[in-house]
Amino acid sequence: AYEKRFPTCPEIPVFLGSEILHESRSDDGAIHIIERSCKLNVDAPRLLKKARVEYVFFIQKNTVNWKERTLRIEAHNETFANRVVVLETCSYSVHPENEEWTCFEQSASLDIKSFFGFESTVEKIAMKQYTSNIKRGKEVIEHYLKELISQGITFIPRWTPPPACGQKDERTPAVGHDADDVPPESGARGATKEQTASSCPPAEAGSPDADKLDADYIERYLGQLTPMQESCLIRLRQWLQETHKGKIPKDEHILRFLRARDFNIDKAREMLCQSLSWRKQYQVDYILQSWRPPALLEEYYTGGWHYQDKDGRPLYILRLGQMDTKGLVKALGEESLLRHVLSINEEGQKRCEENTNVFGRPITSWTCLVDLEGLNMRHLWRPGVKALLRIIEVVEDNYPETLGRLLIVRAPRVFPVLWTLVSPFINENTRQKFLIYSGNNYQGPGGLVDYVDKDVIPDFLGGDCMCTVPEGGLVPKSLYQTEEEPENSDHIRLWTETIYHSASVLKGAPHEIVVEILEGESVITWDFDILKGDVVFSLFHSKRAPETSHKEATLPSTSAAGDNMQLIDKTWVLGVDYSRMESPLVCREGESIQGSHVTRWPGFYILQWKMHGPLPCSGTSLPRVDDVLASLQVSSHKCKLIYYYEVLASKDFRGSMSSLESCNSGFSQLSGATTSSSQSQSSSHLSR
Repeated sequence: AYEKRFPTCPEIPVFLGSEILHESRSDDGAIHIIERSCKLNVDAPRLLKKARVEYVFFIQKNTVNWKERTLRIEAHNETFANRVVVLETCSYSVHPENEEWTCFEQSASLDIKSFFGFESTVEKIAMKQYTSNIKRGKEVIEHYLKELISQGITFIPRWTPPPACGQKDERTPAVGHDADDVPPESGARGATKEQTASSCPPAEAGSPDADKLDADYIERYLGQLTPMQESCLIRLRQWLQETHKGKIPKDEHILRFLRARDFNIDKAREMLCQSLSWRKQYQVDYILQSWRPPALLEEYYTGGWHYQDKDGRPLYILRLGQMDTKGLVKALGEESLLRHVLSINEEGQKRCEENTNVFGRPITSWTCLVDLEGLNMRHLWRPGVKALLRIIEVVEDNYPETLGRLLIVRAPRVFPVLWTLVSPFINENTRQKFLIYSGNNYQGPGGLVDYVDKDVIPDFLGGDCMCTVPEGGLVPKSLYQTEEEPENSDHIRLWTETIYHSASVLKGAPHEIVVEILEGESVITWDFDILKGDVVFSLFHSKRAPETSHKEATLPSTSAAGDNMQLIDKTWVLGVDYSRMESPLVCREGESIQGSHVTRWPGFYILQWKMHGPLPCSGTSLPRVDDVLASLQVSSHKCKLIYYYEVLASKDFRGSMSSLESCNSGFSQLSGATTSSSQSQSSSHLSR
């Protein structure tokens, strides 16, 4: 059927013709190679006219392997080859488990080196041509298949080695066989079952339905599947029936693992086997019958099921900002929280099955609505984050493709910090299901009403529906299983393991970092916590590149500043060599500071933290008592802080600290004081 496209193909208007450049066959006739020059009329007449080219020529090499029953097509452009490189590969092969199916794979790459200043236009044209031709190529093959069938050609004999005396082309098949060559019993789909010389073994069917699923069953319980996906499901299920001694999962469960691994059957099998062993080891199949959450969990765990979304998915609400994660971990332990989350996932699968029966269509995942109002640095307690990461890992490994959508509302400024910590542990397919709203962006069109019926939106989010999810609160310390433990060292270690840096600030030895800005309209954002002592934060600008230097501390009790960095040279003069961009901000011990600065000029911006001391006395002002006390307390000790900074393009920054990697992200306008104008704008947020 493919050979009938040559030398010309009326079904493909842009294909004007071809000529054979080279043709060869192997000695045994098993491999037939044809190399052609193909003439194309690309839909870009004005562009080609400027380039003085009327047509585009491609070199196409087709390799038919009759022994392996494959066709490989390789093509590359001859026109503009020194400016644009187009490579395309297509392959047809017999499905390894069902000989009546043909597998088709197609890939292409485009590398534009230069094209007379029209690089962007060429890229768009190429992409348009390629995507339109993908569908057209399938239609053309089907057209010629029907044409062959109408001529009575439905079967081509298998290749067999030539006799010893050898006439190498005598047994070489060709698509032009007469209808008389076709056995009477062969049908439209061919007679491959009567042939036994195939290199691909036929599929073993244990029952009439073993190699094919009922179409009504697929539509009702599994959703739309391609023949290849259906084949993968059947093969993996058969393998489980032959090898797995325990309970065989339902097709919906197997399908989740296949989807999680993009239908790579080997990877899906490995993931599923590990999960089945895990379920057996921890008796997860019986968790809904055996697990009874403690009263403390029922009172302080701020999550619960709440009707369903517009697509019929069960809706789970989690008021994470109101949850005392530290208190729950200390009172119950990590294992109890994990088991409770597993019971939620098991309940979610059960509700999906129920909704499938209610709505008459496959419901295989649920929606989670997370309210982050109240989220603060307390939620970033190291053991709590560690427990969260472990829970995410277990759920990702054993409940793939169960989350249909995650709606995050009222995301505060601290949320990017938590997101940066947990996002690397979340599968890319799962991350793309996240929708994030800050402030009141979740209200109105484009918000929750697009995904949840208005009469289901909870009352605490401005809806009319009473929600029975617990409101949470602080877990009494009297219920803690372990004693209070120092947090500062863990806090520092947590951040140094992730995106945060730790620093020491000593008397006479401030800590400074430099950010080079190449374009004027950029945004510098920062987030830091003062762990010990009081510091003053400032932002400066210089056209000169500062020199990095580690300096010794002035305190006799400290041998070196360690993680202390100084950049502003002692010889620099303020107002001459560098300028102040932000007013000094006094930051007290225990405070969390977030802020941003819209740059006006390129150059070097220096973020500085220095030890806070009392202001010099004047004739009319006296030092504050607090300043004197603070000076006495920290004068012989270094200050400690953890910090994080980021530079964003102005167009990507709308008051947010981080872009969150999501094109659907509503995480914006978190800093109402930050506006765009010709003046330097900044905003800082202080929380204790």
